Amino acid sequence: MSQARGIVFALGSVMLVSAAQLGMRWSMTRLPQPQQWLAALGSGSVDLAALSVVFAAIVAYALSMLCWLVALRDLPLGRAYSLLSISYALVYLLAASLPLFNESFSFTKSLGVALVMLGVITINTRPARAPEFRSAP
Repeated sequence: MSQARGIVFALGSVMLVSAAQLGMRWSMTRLPQPQQWLAALGSGSVDLAALSVVFAAIVAYALSMLCWLVALRDLPLGRAYSLLSISYALVYLLAASLPLFNESFSFTKSLGVALVMLGVITINTRPARAPEFRSAP
């Protein structure tokens, strides 16, 4: 049961961090450089919706970290860490398939994502070995 809970929280972390990445990308294409935000706010020329998405993305990152900490209680680090790689694939696939990001698919990027996913599947379909404990002589 704890392994399943760990996987659920690791995948929750993946979803949150992926949403945060996409939100940051969308926002930063609509906002001035960060060092110009205060001046833009003062002049009223900042896109408040985009700024709100930046702050929501920061919250999503924080929640992602909390999910990650819970996942680490229940999963071996190698297995948990490999699940984080799903976010690379998810962000690429969403950014390339949703028109608002204006990104494109390419053979080499898609091949890279396929290899990452193959690695995740390979790591996570093998049964986890119980840790070996050695007694002191």
